[in-house]
Order: sequence, then C-alpha cells, then structure tokens
Amino acid sequence: MLTVSPIYEGDRKKRARSYYVQGQEVLKVRDFAKIGPILDASVEDGVSDFRSLTYSLADEEAAKKKAVAEAMQRAIGRAAIALEQKGQKLGALRYMSLDVKQVYGVARLETFATTTETVDVSGAFRERKVAPPMPPPQPQKITVSASVQCAFQIQ
Repeated sequence: MLTVSPIYEGDRKKRARSYYVQGQEVLKVRDFAKIGPILDASVEDGVSDFRSLTYSLADEEAAKKKAVAEAMQRAIGRAAIALEQKGQKLGALRYMSLDVKQVYGVARLETFATTTETVDVSGAFRERKVAPPMPPPQPQKITVSASVQCAFQIQ
C-alpha cells in the first residue's frame, strides 16, 4: 500500500512542487534469521527509511492454549495444597474466570542518514546516494500469559 502526499512549498497556484511517497509492506517470514537479508535487499531497491518491524507467533492459538492449561494447573495445585493444610479436599469447579493476554514483538529500527558517494563514470564524476547497511533486528520474546480465578467446592 502506498500513500502519496503532495508538497506545495508556498506555491500561490497550489500546484504540487514534489510528492512524498510512503508505503507499508507486510511480509510473512517463518525464519527470523532471513529478515536481515530481506531488509538489505530493500535498501538496495531504494527503500531508505524503516520505522519498525512487528512480528508475532506463527501459531498463536497453540501458545494461548498452553498458557491457559498451565494457569489452570497452577490454580488447581495451589488450591489443593491450601485445602490439604486444613485436612480438606478439592471438589468440583464451581466458577472460573479466564483472561489471556499476548504481547506482540516490535523491533525498533534505527533510521540512518543517506551518505553520498562519488563515482567516476567514463571520465566524469557523478554523485550517488548510498544508504549504509542496517544492523539486523534482534527478536524479543513474545509473551502469552493467562490468568485464572477459580472457585471450587470443598469436600
């Protein structure tokens, strides 16, 4: 998706002097190690300003199910231990409240200024703008957590 915005710069006739083009790309990459070469190729193709990189889990539902199962297991275990101290046993589940949260990963990318390089082309010097290579983004952990509140019958 591209957004094109005209830049007027004081023109009395309201004619655009130039245009600012901004775009957003969505790529699905399964191996995070391949992000560096993809970003390098983008810079070579003329993309010169990256703001951020957002990533998520390939199978979010499986991670959520695992978080819920672990939270429920902890709730049952803690309730059983608490009741055991009084010589009572855990009965049937009477009520449960569940909250699942997921924190998405966002890697901030530094914006690099474009440098100028002078190139000799058949006896004439010509300037060419070159963007320095970007450092590879480092993935952070994505957190999926579940909070369970339970009410059990006591035996």
